[in-house]
Order: sequence, then structure tokens, then C-alpha cells
Amino acid sequence: MPVDPQIQALLDAGRHLPRTETLSVPAARAQYEARIPAMAPAAPIAGTAERVIEGPDGLPLRLRIYTPIGQGPFPLLVFFHGSGFVLCSLDTHDGICRNLAAGAGCVVASVDYRLAPEHPFPAAPEDCLLATRWCAAHAAEFGADPARLIVGGDSAGGNLAAVTALRLRDEGGPSLLGQLLLYPVTDWHQPGWPSYAENAEGYGLTRATMEWFWGHYLPQPEGSRQHPHVAPIHAPSLAGLPPALVTTAEYDPLRDEAEAFAVKLAAAGVPVACTRWLGLNHGFYFWSGRVERTTTAMAEATAWLRDAFAGAPRSGPTVAR
Repeated sequence: MPVDPQIQALLDAGRHLPRTETLSVPAARAQYEARIPAMAPAAPIAGTAERVIEGPDGLPLRLRIYTPIGQGPFPLLVFFHGSGFVLCSLDTHDGICRNLAAGAGCVVASVDYRLAPEHPFPAAPEDCLLATRWCAAHAAEFGADPARLIVGGDSAGGNLAAVTALRLRDEGGPSLLGQLLLYPVTDWHQPGWPSYAENAEGYGLTRATMEWFWGHYLPQPEGSRQHPHVAPIHAPSLAGLPPALVTTAEYDPLRDEAEAFAVKLAAAGVPVACTRWLGLNHGFYFWSGRVERTTTAMAEATAWLRDAFAGAPRSGPTVAR
């Protein structure tokens, strides 16, 4: 279907901005942070708290804990923000995390993992694994139930969630009830899936920007571009992973690799629900509450979370909505 008119208006409003890949990393980060006031207002929650824990190599690792309205203990979602392993922050994804916490009735722990190029692979997945284990071990301190644990993220954060699920399976847990993968990065950009060509330009995220992201995150790709902790679609086996929701956007370079990952999960016996949101582009969850179809997509994600926390996640073939 055509690009959703509300999404098209947002794209048109941003045409004057410099392309991400033409900017320095500090300038690109500033440009993304400047978008925060324009994002849709988030649902109310009970409150937030900041925690700083000891990360890998003894470095500080910051978390932001979102608590929903109600009486705990609540289920727990450990969330990793997107933007190519290079950009964005706890603040850019504050609204998304608030909406997930409110809609799913869960505590959300958002992880401020180290960014490239200052900290290329494997810094981010190391941080995410450690943070997930810390959250499970300390869940009672912030009103959460470690027995009801899901990891999730959007874009590059979806990659980190999938990689964390793989590592928890292979490296001693803790156990997960699910993985929430919102238009995730699952593969290296070359040669690229067909959607990389179809949606290379004009829909926000471009192929050139993805190449810029990968160049910072994996500056020496030879020998590692198919490592499962870089590109989880290349894991030798996906059997035994927790149930997944994979969502994609029609106008997204990452659409096909995300849907192929969902197919691979299902073939390995993992319960998977996969939705392609027609008319939408990469990053659409930022606009929940402002763009009608993205509000519906957020409602789907939070409903899936509620079901997964209850041990009954929805699954089935990919659907287009």
C-alpha cells in the first residue's frame, strides 16, 4: 500500500535535515537527540529510577527502570534501544519504554550500552548480556519478577536482544519467556536482501546510513560479519530459543532480513509471530500516539508481551496489516 499519509508528512518535514552518513558521529547524535520534543507523548506510568551498575571491565553501565501503575511484582522486559549501534540513548527511547511499560503492565529496564565507534563490537552485546543477568538477579529490588523475563529492542536493539537470547541459551541463562524484536537488524548489509534495494532511499533509514552504521560497529568485518553475535540469522541453530514477536515495516531496508529471521526461528521450532506493517517505515514505534497505525502496532506489541509473560505467546505465519 502507499506510505501512510501521517508517516509521509513526517518524512516530508525532515527532508531538510542533513543525511546521517554525511555527518560526524557527534553531529549525528545531536541531530537524533533533537528529535525528542517532536515525538508523540507517552502513556503515564508510576515512575522511573536510574541505576548505575558495574559493567564489563569494571566500567559503569547505566540503566533506567520504568515501573507501571499497579501492584507488583511485575514481569520484566530488558530493553535495548536502536539506531545502528552508534546513535540514540535512553532519552530518545524514553517514550517507547514508557508505552511498553504501561501497555504490557511490566517493568522495563532500558540499557545504556556502549556505542560505536568508541566501543565497536563486541562491547554492546557484552553490556547487554551483563545487564540482563544483573536485572534478573536484582529484580526484586525494583518490584519485578525474574521468573517472567523477556528481552527486547528496536532495530540494532532488536539485534542485541536476539543475540542476548542466543547467548543466554548457550551460556547458562537465565531463562527467558520471549524476545521482542521490533524491525531488527539480523544480517550484515552486503550483499543485502531485496528490501535493501527496494527501500534504499526515500523512507527515512537508507542503505547508505546502514553502511555507515556497520562501518562504525564492525570496522574490520572480514571473518566476523557472519558471526552469530554480529548477525544472529547466521547462528548454526535457533532451536531452543524463547518465543518471539518480529515486526517489520513495508518501507524499510531491514524488512526482508527480519522476516527471514522469523522464518528461521519458526523452522527451528520456536513459536513466532511476525507482522509486516503496511504503509509504515523504519522507526515507526516512535510515533505511537501520534500516528494512528503506529498506535495500533504498539498495542499489538504490548498485547504480545502480556501473553508471553503469561506463558501463552501468539504465534503463526507472517501477516500483513
